[in-house]
Order: sequence, then C-alpha cells, then structure tokens
Amino acid sequence: MSKELIYLLLIFALLVIPRALQRFSIPAPLSCLVFGIAAMLWLGNSAHDPVVGLLATLGISSLFLFAGLEVDLADLRKGMWPLLAHLVIRSATLTGVAWLAWHYAGLPWQAAALLALALLTPSTGFIMDSLSQLGLDEAERFWVSSKAIAGELLALAALFVVLQAGDPLHMGLSSLALIAMMVGLPLLFIALGRWVAPHAPGSEFSLLVMVGMLAAYITYSLGVYYLVGAFIAGLVARLLQQRMPSLASHDNLHALRLFASFFVPFYFFNAGTKVPSEALSFEALGLGLVITLVVLPLRIGVVWLQRRLMFGESFRSSLRVALALSPTLIFTLVLAAIMRERFAIPAVLFGALLLYAALTTLLPSLVFRRPLDVDPLQNESDPSADHALHDDAVREPDAMPGTEQAAVRDA
Repeated sequence: MSKELIYLLLIFALLVIPRALQRFSIPAPLSCLVFGIAAMLWLGNSAHDPVVGLLATLGISSLFLFAGLEVDLADLRKGMWPLLAHLVIRSATLTGVAWLAWHYAGLPWQAAALLALALLTPSTGFIMDSLSQLGLDEAERFWVSSKAIAGELLALAALFVVLQAGDPLHMGLSSLALIAMMVGLPLLFIALGRWVAPHAPGSEFSLLVMVGMLAAYITYSLGVYYLVGAFIAGLVARLLQQRMPSLASHDNLHALRLFASFFVPFYFFNAGTKVPSEALSFEALGLGLVITLVVLPLRIGVVWLQRRLMFGESFRSSLRVALALSPTLIFTLVLAAIMRERFAIPAVLFGALLLYAALTTLLPSLVFRRPLDVDPLQNESDPSADHALHDDAVREPDAMPGTEQAAVRDA
C-alpha cells in the first residue's frame, strides 16, 4: 500500500470516525489517542512518522495560538479578586502535591513539580471549546472560562520556571530570550501589518500562523515546549487588537478555528504512538485508578468548597463549575511526555497519567451527557451576540450570586 493512500486513510480515520463515536459520549480526542496507541501496538516504532509528527506540532501550536487569542484581559479584570483567590488556592494545592510527590514518590523536585501541574492544571483549550456543549448558564460559563484561563497562565509561567531551574545560567539566558521575544513579537506583527498586509489582502491569517509557529519554535529551542510560544503569540495578537483589528478579527479567528480543527486530531494520535508498551499494564491501570480516585475528588471538592464558602453559590451551580474544570487531557499528555523524555519517569507512572487524563476528560461528558471535543469550529457563534450575552451576565444582578456580583462590580 502506498504512503499516500495510508495518509489519506489516516486523515479519514482521525477526522470522521471519532466524530461518529461521539454519539456514545466518547470525546473525539480520546478516540484519536486510542487509535495512536493501537498503531503503536501494531506497528511498533514504525508508527513514529515524521509527517504525522509535523502535523501534530501544527495541531498543538495552533490550539494554543487560538487559546492565547481567546484571552480577554478585560474579562479577567472584571473578576480579578475571585480569580486571585482561586490562583492562591491553586498555588497552594500545586505546592502541596509537588511536595508530596518529591518526598514520597522518589521523584526529583522538577519532575514532582511537573507531576503536580499535570494532575491539577485544567486543559483550557479543551474546556473553552467544550463550554457551549455543557449546558451551563452564562454566569457559569464566564467563571469556568476565566478560572481556566487564569490557571493556564499560572501553569505556563510555572512550567517555564521549573524546566529552566536546573541550570541558573541557562534560566537567566532563556528569560532574557523570552523577554526579547515578547518585545519583538509586537514589533514583528506591526511591521508585517504595515509592509506586507496592505499589499497582500487576506494574508493576515497566514502571517498570524507563521508568527505563532516561529514563537513556538523559539520556546521549544529554549527547552520549554511549543505551547508556551504559541500561547504568547496569540496573547500578543489579542493585545494588538485595537491597533491591528484585522489580526484578531472574527474572520481570522474563524480561519484559525478551521486550521486547528483539522490538525489537532493528529496531536492526540501522535501522542498515542509514543506511549511505551510497558505503560499499558495492570500495574499502571491500578495506579491510574488510585490517582484518579484521590486527586479528582480533591480537585472538584476544592473548587466546589471555594465557591460555596466564598461566594455563596448553590450546591448545583458550584458542582457544575467544578466538573467543567475537571478535564486535564492536553496538559497531562504534554507534561507526561516531558517527564518521560527529560526525567525518565517509570512507564507505570506514565501509563497511570494517561488513564487519569482520559478519566478526567470523560467525566464531564458522562455527567452532562454531552460528548466533548477539541473542535473550536463547531462552537463558533456570532461575536456580537456573544458579547451581548456576556455583558448581560456581568451586569445582571441575578446572573451571579452574592459576593461574586459585588466582586465583579468592584473590579
């Protein structure tokens, strides 16, 4: 069978079959991950294809580029004090879990910190793209998205520090390079917008993607993985929205949604092909179940208790927000791969993390009885309508309970 035909069959399998399986409340990313594991068991090392690897890189980079573009600092400022409280609690739990893993799991402190991030960081891109499918009201969606974005910003900053902390000199140089990139990206966007875009109508999408890929490659070269640079590029483009409205325009976001929805399945498939066969053991299954039974109720309980005690939300609303924040699929997969690559964590722990990621991602679709997917396109709506609904949720006194109304108004 020719390679061209194999690639066509793979594209069909990743773009069509997972969508068909969603009728059984199976998230499409999990189907793609399972397909990758099956390919690894069938083909062994032959399943590691450089073309698929490139498509996977485009997928994860475009997803985090889109996630950066979705950050609305005005929204974060409106809920500043509740979000700060959330981040303080999140930092405390991350520190506690990392300390336990360091002292009792025999992991180096960097691997222990990455393990804590892998277990406790919600996958913002997945959550944001699934919000419209969960049936949450506008206020609940506002707080889920705000908490997920704030948590992702904290996790990316922590990821950069942890991965560079082993070598202080390298960390200093990498920090300077990252600062230079953050200063240079706005200048690059402005230069392209002034000297290229006017002479090439419709090129804004291509320029945005190329700058995002460049930023992703820079942070990967610094040893911090692709997603950090892609996210920063998206965030910078969003901050330049007033000066360059076409860069983060609705049409550009629509094009990026199309781009990401095509390439993201290849990331999950490629991640599956890199799962070592030793990770698919009963020992890994048992450890994964133990981790899930301990960590997942803790995560849900912390968010639920926080909202009940601090904001006086109802039992049901607090639980819905906590459940919506439970998926960790993308962050767990990325960090598990980094820990396997750099710190040689046992295959059993790697397999346990995969099971934990799958179960946390499956939980909301089972509870809300709605299949979830990382497909920004299917959740797209008219931006003006979304802003009107969002503003109503923020302004309307009944849309947010108790203390949160006052916090948002004060902010």
